Amino acid sequence: MHPDTADSPFIRACHRLPVPHTPVWYMRQAGRSLPEYRALRADVPMLEACATPDLIVEITMQPVRRYGVDAAIFFSDIVVPLKAIGVDLDIKPGVGPVVDTPIRDEAALRVLRPLTPDDVPYVTEAVQSLVKELGPTPLIGFAGAPFTLASYLIEGGPSKNHDHTKAMMYGEPALWHALMERLTVITLSYLRLQAEAGASALQLFDSWVGAVAPADYREFVLPYTSRLFAGLADLNVPRIHFGVGTGELLGLLGEAGADVVGVDWRVPLDEAARRVGPGKALQGNLDPAVLLAPWDVAERRARDVLARGRAAEGHVFNLGHGVLPTTDPDQLARLTGLIHETAV
Repeated sequence: MHPDTADSPFIRACHRLPVPHTPVWYMRQAGRSLPEYRALRADVPMLEACATPDLIVEITMQPVRRYGVDAAIFFSDIVVPLKAIGVDLDIKPGVGPVVDTPIRDEAALRVLRPLTPDDVPYVTEAVQSLVKELGPTPLIGFAGAPFTLASYLIEGGPSKNHDHTKAMMYGEPALWHALMERLTVITLSYLRLQAEAGASALQLFDSWVGAVAPADYREFVLPYTSRLFAGLADLNVPRIHFGVGTGELLGLLGEAGADVVGVDWRVPLDEAARRVGPGKALQGNLDPAVLLAPWDVAERRARDVLARGRAAEGHVFNLGHGVLPTTDPDQLARLTGLIHETAV
């Protein structure tokens, strides 16, 4: 962790220490809702932007300047490390990551070799530049979790039901575990290099793991997320674990070993604190769609999230998923001010 950020409200809240105000940042705070982002990305494909240090730095900084949030999140995409090791994939506008040849047999696993820092020099360079520019504001590094990466690789792209993924998990468990093993090694290397370059916290996005029942999570997913978080423990940076639709999994997400459990908008934070159990901070969890409503609605809902967040041992305010593209940036600026002004 960069020493300048150790006493920041965000890092203190992650460690369940007293804070001067509830810290706040927003998933997808950099991106499509900002006109300055759209102008910068007008002719630049996503994966090209994610491999260009100057663009990464500028896009990461845009919401910090505009909103005064308590943390920046590294601008990238969860498939960047897969692309870097040679997986044939692209991010198609309006669709998401698309994999040219889905991984559905043992031979296809060969493409998933370990990641080295030399595969992603632009990540190290951008993190180092951002840490200098951010000063006392923490930078959050991130990666996609093995289950979510596996789903993209097996399905060939986004999926509603994760049919092929579950078919492999249930029907070919040896192949599933071999795939998850490789993805865990890649993800651990990717997160470590971000922290070693100066990131002050790390977030693991398991976007699609809400598709899995608790018993299946325990058997097919938990061993790998637990290994990941254990493999980051020596870095002394807060570890955040977030998934969508994970209300039934919150206890297991806490058990996996993160310091902070991210909660989507479906479960109130006081109930989430009960499900996660003691010894963890919580992050969340205003419904992103609330920001499309008039300000008085957004303010009332945000105050409710803050009030319920007091049940947690530490609380980082966030949305329950990413900022929606049609969100008015002025709503987010106003929301940030409200969170900072509200007594803890």
